Amino acid sequence: MTRAVTKAAVIAALMCGVSGVAFAEGKIVISNWDGYMPPELLENFTKETGIEAEMSVHATNEEIMGKVTAGGGKGYDVLFVSSPFAEALKKLDLIAELDPAKIPNLANLYPEAQKLEYDPGNTFSVPYAWGTTGLCYRSDLVSAEPTSWMDMLKPTDALKGKITMLKTDRWLMAAGLKALGYSVNSTDEAEVGKAKDLLTEAKGALLAYDDTTFYSKLVSGEASLVHAWDGWCNYGIAENPAIKFVVPEEGSDMWVDTMTVTAASENKDGAMAFINYVLRPDVHAWVANNILYKVPNQKAMATLDKALIEQFPNIGMSPSDLMREEQLRDLGDGQKLYTQTVTEITFQ
Repeated sequence: MTRAVTKAAVIAALMCGVSGVAFAEGKIVISNWDGYMPPELLENFTKETGIEAEMSVHATNEEIMGKVTAGGGKGYDVLFVSSPFAEALKKLDLIAELDPAKIPNLANLYPEAQKLEYDPGNTFSVPYAWGTTGLCYRSDLVSAEPTSWMDMLKPTDALKGKITMLKTDRWLMAAGLKALGYSVNSTDEAEVGKAKDLLTEAKGALLAYDDTTFYSKLVSGEASLVHAWDGWCNYGIAENPAIKFVVPEEGSDMWVDTMTVTAASENKDGAMAFINYVLRPDVHAWVANNILYKVPNQKAMATLDKALIEQFPNIGMSPSDLMREEQLRDLGDGQKLYTQTVTEITFQ
């Protein structure tokens, strides 16, 4: 058998999810947020495939976007980015078209996850985790369950100084926009201006802007109500069952964190083999159990222990309910308006 035939057979076996198959050529470099995948995932992937995988950590979408645009994506093979950034990278031709024949485990995704507005058919991105944003609170420290964004933006005296908000552009602006009945993707200057006024006024009642340690502030009691991504709220629930999560009545965003392959990757087959590995039901379920976020993998979610969902109810949010929230989209040049507005709000 020739080397080419052997390699093709190995790749075919790998794509079908066969364990114990070695494809020892090449290496891939993956950039992801710290702590957003089980620490053993890369090691297990390498053991099963022979493909060496190296982790590079980025703190924000903006950080990895800057690195990739500056360097053309060289040095990276797989990028974990939120959907608006995947959409923007595709417009810049910095991420590659995906070959579904090399990612057959795409079939494990929920039908809804295969029809996302920014990438119907998963042509350039594969959803890794998805969810929404809302209010995470100490049910034993608030007088009533919060139901509206205004409970955070125009709080009672008892809550003043006990609230944190996300500072990241899209999510800070989304809170103000949704509270006023506007789209999370609005680039209308008048609407953004009204949201800015509301968010500037709300700043006076905040304990802090906090994108990383807000759940620990809830656990300690330093905060009573925080603006949070649903999965990150679960880290607080894990330590104190009095912590709850609610989507405000005005609605919220639907976020999707995706896996993409850089256009500059020199090992696109290895990159797609990695994505296919993550989409295996046993692997993706293991991810959900470790990071406590919903994953868009129907077969994986079907295997989760019911006790996990009882403890963390937002993990059990159905795809149809999630799809009622507004999907975040790339704003194009409108992103400059958001960045400028958030800078003015937070530094005033």
